[in-house]
Amino acid sequence: METINAFFSLLSGFLWGWPMIILLLGTHVFLTVRLRFPQRKLLTGIRLSVKKDPGAAGEVSQFGALATALAATIGTGNIVGVATAVALGGPGAVLWCWLTGIFGMSTKYAEGLLAVKYRVKAPNGQMYGGPMYALERGLGMKWLAVLFAVFTALASFGIGCTVQANSIALLARETFHVDAWMIGVFVCLLTAAVILGGVKSISRVCGVLVPFMAVFYVMGCLVILVINGAYVWPALQLIVDSAFNPSAAGGGFVGATVMMAARYGIARGLFSNESGMGSAPIVAAAAQTRNPVRQALVSSTGTFWDTVVICALTGLVLVSSILAYPDITYADGAALTKVAFSKIPYVGAPLLTFGILTFAFSTILGWSYYGESAVNYIEGRRTNRFYRILYIVALFFGSIIDLDIIWNIADCMNALMAIPNLIALILLSGVAARETDKYLWANRLDAEMEEQ
Repeated sequence: METINAFFSLLSGFLWGWPMIILLLGTHVFLTVRLRFPQRKLLTGIRLSVKKDPGAAGEVSQFGALATALAATIGTGNIVGVATAVALGGPGAVLWCWLTGIFGMSTKYAEGLLAVKYRVKAPNGQMYGGPMYALERGLGMKWLAVLFAVFTALASFGIGCTVQANSIALLARETFHVDAWMIGVFVCLLTAAVILGGVKSISRVCGVLVPFMAVFYVMGCLVILVINGAYVWPALQLIVDSAFNPSAAGGGFVGATVMMAARYGIARGLFSNESGMGSAPIVAAAAQTRNPVRQALVSSTGTFWDTVVICALTGLVLVSSILAYPDITYADGAALTKVAFSKIPYVGAPLLTFGILTFAFSTILGWSYYGESAVNYIEGRRTNRFYRILYIVALFFGSIIDLDIIWNIADCMNALMAIPNLIALILLSGVAARETDKYLWANRLDAEMEEQ
């Protein structure tokens, strides 16, 4: 097992090294330019996300699709991942993470557009889509579509299932002194009550859970920033300066070069918002929308909320807390999060506990649909119930076993998912550009919204 773990650790380091970072960030910038900066329509996307599109084909509302995607995307990476970036890359990593979110909005936009453009309607009326359908129907690459589906199914049992259950069990044991197996049973029962009902049940629960947990976490972070008020502006200056100047960080951050800040900030940003990974468009395809661009704009807001807002707030809380409490040890990312939040009286520790528990559980729900859709693409709907049961069983084992090797395998699967998805995005960028020109820049979308 040690040998296998070492192999996947090495493979993960290679797959998430500079080549993947450059490929993902390069795709973000390429699509931003090719699609003529769809980020400009952020407010339109936010308005569309809370509107219904009556009479349009689809299973869930546009908001339901967005909430399910955010449920899978907003996870422990928004808290622990950002802390790891700060620990390894210094405060400048926060700015690079934020910039990744800004450019990543165009990639999430293109993913959502292609998902709706190439989605299919099953005999029972359900809508299916995502990179596998774009690869097959848009490019004729069935073999690559199958590979993407295989990687997605495997990733769902890793980053979406076992590692999240493990995070919940560890936190509950440390905080409430509850045995891991008891937490495992509770998480299994709670998850089963939601996912056995399919995508409509998942979207309904996520539509309630995601806004509540996100607003609670954001408000908690704002309270901490008020408490750290004297250090917020210095923290902002430090984040910006140290992103481009290695000597700006000073003190304990010395040694975090600009390259390290960029690498870890970009990597954690990409990993957090999943733009380019190909997961979110799977549920975007189920949205009730009359044209691909409407849902594309809604999908792009997911990256904004996940990285531009939540990750940035977490980073600012961490850096301002380090400045306020110089005794904080920032070398260990996971410990940094716990120590920084616990320094804040009354709200710090409960906020961190609530954030990790709810973020992890929402990820479990969102990724269950991704994995099920991938298996459905390979084997058909007859496997849906079997997949759901297997997913629930995996949650229990994830709660009680050591997951070092699972983390490494999950990281590898996530990177391998991104490769075929990025191929689809780049080769079909012309299709995305034509649809965008047709609806967005020709003001046809604005006319539709006025009619509503």
